Amino acid sequence: MKRVGILGGTFDPPHLGHLIIAEEVKLALDLDEVWFIPTNEPPHKKKANTHVHERINMLEIATQSNSAFHINAMETERLGKSYTFDTMNMLTDKHPTTSFYFIIGGDMVEYLPKWHRIEELTELVTFVGVARTGYSLASSYPITRVEVPLIDISSTMIRQRLENHKTVHYLIPSEVYTHIKERRLYEDK
Repeated sequence: MKRVGILGGTFDPPHLGHLIIAEEVKLALDLDEVWFIPTNEPPHKKKANTHVHERINMLEIATQSNSAFHINAMETERLGKSYTFDTMNMLTDKHPTTSFYFIIGGDMVEYLPKWHRIEELTELVTFVGVARTGYSLASSYPITRVEVPLIDISSTMIRQRLENHKTVHYLIPSEVYTHIKERRLYEDK
């Protein structure tokens, strides 16, 4: 049976924290692949700052050097809010011989009781929790914990630094930074 990690998010922009988490979970759980699934409109956040096609381009650039990393843009093709239950229901139907491991940070572990159809979702996937500063991995739902290097990077912080013309070196892949500069993304309008 194939073992696939799922890392969802807005990836606005993707950063080294995303890549480190994906790689560490892949190694710890002996996964075959990790699929990055960018959301069109997440149910728990405001809309993304950057158009979905730009976020997919940045993800492609960020993941191109790892043959186990893949992008699945299925959520970007749906209108409205993207619910994990709907996504995972579609994936398990399409890939019945694949075990899915849904990777979430401590902030999302705490939010699990509010997830759409959470009880049914726990039957479809194994949740994998990774530590995030200021959040606990305690949950009444089954969580497989994976220790990863604690890197306190967020897309929000990166956007703010870019808008204020501050460096983001060593926070995002240099190729992603080049793309951001060429496309004039996150500039103070």
